[in-house]
Amino acid sequence: MKKFKAELQIIGINPFVHIPDKVLQHLFRAAARDKGPIRVCGTVNSKTFKQTLVRYKGDWRLYINTTMLPKSPKRIGEIIEIMIAFDPEARKIEAHPLFVKALDKAKSAKKVFDQLPAYRQTEIIRYLNNLKTEESLQRNIARAIAFLNGQERFVGRGLN
Repeated sequence: MKKFKAELQIIGINPFVHIPDKVLQHLFRAAARDKGPIRVCGTVNSKTFKQTLVRYKGDWRLYINTTMLPKSPKRIGEIIEIMIAFDPEARKIEAHPLFVKALDKAKSAKKVFDQLPAYRQTEIIRYLNNLKTEESLQRNIARAIAFLNGQERFVGRGLN
């Protein structure tokens, strides 16, 4: 674990901190890579978190959400204490069984889904898994299948 203090900043609506170069180099060595998202874990002001370190507009950023730091969007400019380490644990999330059944029935949609980048698959799975009611789940599974077949928009994405 590497420890540092950083000023909470914001880009758009997203609070984040810059990672000091020395800490970044340590994370890169631990992850055995310096490209693409890097899984990290640690603490923010002594509260544990699991997050993904990402590079955006040329800078590596640790985005600070409200589960990591309550009311984080209102705390911009605050100096926070962070302990961080590479997280070797994979973060695979399972698709809802009803979505898996729907994909099995719609072979063309499954073929498209399987060819999507992992982040896009995860985005769709996470969206469906977070729905509250059976009715909204069924409706959105139908929309997801239609999206994969190029027939409608889904989760803010166009037809192609």
